[in-house]
Parts: sequence; C-alpha cells; structure tokens
Amino acid sequence: MSQNPISRYFNEMYQGDAVRPPYRGLEDWSRDMPAEFRDMKQSEAEALFRRIGITFAVYGEGGSPDRLIPFDMFPRVFAADEWYRLERGIKQRARALNAFLVDVYGRGEIVKAGRIPGRLVYQNEAYETAVCGIVPPKGVYSHIVGIDLVRTGPDEFFVLEDNCRTPSGVSYMLENREIMMRMFPQLFQENRIAPVETYPGLLKRTLASVAPKKCDGEPRVVILTPGHFNSAYYEHSFLADMMGVELVEGQDLFVEGDFCWMRTTEGPKKVDVIYRRLDDPFIDPLCFRPDSMLGVPGLMNVYRSGGVSICSAPGAGVADDKAIYTYVPDMIRFYLGEEPILKNVPTWQCAKKDDCKYVLENLGELVVKEVHGSGGYGMLVGPRATQSEIELFAAKIRERPENYIAQPTLALSTCPTFVEEGIAPRHVDLRPYCLVGEQIELVPGGLTRVALTEGSLVVNSSQGGGVKDTWVMAE
Repeated sequence: MSQNPISRYFNEMYQGDAVRPPYRGLEDWSRDMPAEFRDMKQSEAEALFRRIGITFAVYGEGGSPDRLIPFDMFPRVFAADEWYRLERGIKQRARALNAFLVDVYGRGEIVKAGRIPGRLVYQNEAYETAVCGIVPPKGVYSHIVGIDLVRTGPDEFFVLEDNCRTPSGVSYMLENREIMMRMFPQLFQENRIAPVETYPGLLKRTLASVAPKKCDGEPRVVILTPGHFNSAYYEHSFLADMMGVELVEGQDLFVEGDFCWMRTTEGPKKVDVIYRRLDDPFIDPLCFRPDSMLGVPGLMNVYRSGGVSICSAPGAGVADDKAIYTYVPDMIRFYLGEEPILKNVPTWQCAKKDDCKYVLENLGELVVKEVHGSGGYGMLVGPRATQSEIELFAAKIRERPENYIAQPTLALSTCPTFVEEGIAPRHVDLRPYCLVGEQIELVPGGLTRVALTEGSLVVNSSQGGGVKDTWVMAE
C-alpha cells in the first residue's frame, strides 16, 4: 500500500501491518497483479460498461450529459457478522420510517406527543396533503429504502441520510458484480461471496405483495419513467428488463373508471402496481403540477380508491427530509419501543437559533447541507472550502437558516482503490437497498461509492465519484 495523508483514517483492509480477516482472500491477488494486467482489466471493464450502456447523466454540463461512471476493480468487503448487524439496523430503520409516514398522514401521534415539531412535518414541502387519510396496502409508504451509511472504525457505522422516494444506483450494484465475475472468476471460486443477483426477483415480489385491494389475479407491475432524458433512465430500463415488466411513460397509461390502464398493441391492459421513478409533483397533473407532461391525469383518484398501488407512495419524501432525519432515532423508540441499532451523525439544525450560531462560528470545520438537497449539490465541506466559499455559504444560511443542517466532518473509512500509481486508500460510503412489502428484505451487499480524488470526502457520482463491487462474505 502506498503511504498517503489519509492513512490516519480507518482502513478497511489493514489493521496496522496486518490484513483484516474479510480481505485476506484479496491480499495475494492485489499484490501480485502486474500493472500492465491491471490496466488491461480496467480497459476491459470500461469497454463492458460502454457496451452495456451504463452511463450517468450529469445535468448542466455542455455537450452530451451522459458519461461512464468510473468503476474501481478493488472490491469492498464485509464479514458476515458485520453485515448481520447492518442488516438488522437497516430493517429497523425502514420499519420506523414507514410507521412515521402512516402516522403523519393519519392521526399524527408522534407530533401530538411532542416528539417532533409539527412545523417540520406539516409545513414541509415534501408533505403531500393529497394523501392524508390514505393507508397504502400493508401500511407501506416507502417500498424501496436506500440508507446511506458511512464507517469510521471497526465497529462504528453511522447513517448519513435516508432515501425513501426513488433511491437510485441499484443497477450499478448488480452490474458491478456481473462485471467482476466476468473479469475475475477465480476470485469467486476462491471466496464464499453472498449473491446479490436475486434483487430483481425480490423487488418484483415486493411490488406484487402490495397490490391494491381491487386487484384480482396476478398483479401487473410496470415501471413508470420520466423518459430517456432522466439521469437514471438506464436503471429504469435495466430493472424493467430484469424483472420482466413493462417500462412505460405517462403517455402509455390512462385512467378509465376505477382503474389505470396501459396501452398495448393488443388493447388496454389493467395496471395494478406502478413502480414510479418520477417525483411527486409530476405524477398527476390533476392533483399536483398542472403543467406536468410526465404523469397520468386522474391517477391519484384511482390510487385513493384502491384501484392501483404507487410505489413508493406519494408523500413518502417527508420521511427522508434532512431536518426530519435528526428525529429518526426518536421514531424508532416511539413506534418500535427499541433502541436504534445504527447511529445518526450528530446534526445541528440551522432553524434553531443556538444551532445556527454554532454553525456560523464553525463553518470551516463542518459539512453543511441543504435540507432538500441531493446528489452532492448544495453542500459545503468546510475543511475543503476556500474562505470565499465559506463566506458565501454563511450568507445563504443567514438568509434562509431553516434550509440548512450541519454535521461534523466524519473521518470516513477508506478502502484500497486502484489508482494511477498503484493501490491507495480512498474514502467510501455504502447504500444498501431495503425492500419493504409483505416482508422486509435486502440482498447482502449494496452500492459502494468511492471518492476517487485523493482526500475528497464527496463520493456522489454527480460529483466525480466512482463505484465498487460490495462483497459480503458468506458464513
């Protein structure tokens, strides 16, 4: 391993000079790989990504917005017992978030009990009054929950944020594994690695399990996409193909009577479950944005009457708001009567006067995020920012303090990564995908994102980050 200033962070492969048990099967493989062979394999991986069409759209760039996501061939590895703890914590969190959603669109007991301020819920721009009083099938609002996790030590894991609407990236998790198995089959023969390829089948089963009450027979599931200009369109088409369901746009669907129908060459076909990959405001122009050309007029009336299920349900986004995030441990205690298995990152809410004062006085040491931001946009990483950037952000916070939260700059763990000069540690995070339906399931693994720039803590693909295969060692 090359020496690097970020070696003071927890290295997931090395403990001092010793290799940690989960990575022992990779020591000889990485050490003995000639540079020429590594370069050849890297080119092979890029060619596979390009041939398959795995791209990521980056808005705001000139020319074609599509580019390859950088893929690092050095996998990230978890021991079985490490994963077991994460799995329990993720499932616990998904249960609490869904209980919260059912509650705040119903009786609002957690607000009445004073455990969370009502203004954060009912004045939140992600709170949809159109779904008040609706209890979706099986009481599930968020059917695919993406929990972003970071690690700071051997036993220290923190939840960075929750994604309850339409978390993306699962196609990269699946394709990363497929490409690694093609390029290094011997690694999978020599190591007992838990499979992730069951995800599409589990997703389809989850969606079918929340079919509406008016569904008779086998539920017909479709994926509703905004279209090929969307940054995650590759994933939409990939999942539709893997699940064997139709990929549709709003114009392919229509409402008649109590049901939603799909136009086909054989005539209309009733749709029971819609896995929607577009945002709430665009779902139904008769209910939300009247100028939306992406949704289905009248769809919300069918949803209310139990004629169709929408996954994840409209309004689910209020649960993953970054101001709501700070109260998830309280949700777990309130709804489940349990102590949180996974910790939150300590968080200051700039809407609170004392918190805001502290944040403004310590901007150079903190990470500041927009409450509704995503993709690494609208954030300040204080230790990496210039003085002018800090001053600009301070002005934004003073203007709209309720729009920001702040967190300490965590010492994110590092994972060995192939770089130009050889192998070096780079910071990583993890997004597992928890499926919530009749039961709660997740495959052993997730999307590991890696900050390829030396010293960078920003792993988002939209900010130049790459991806790795994530291994969970089978018991």
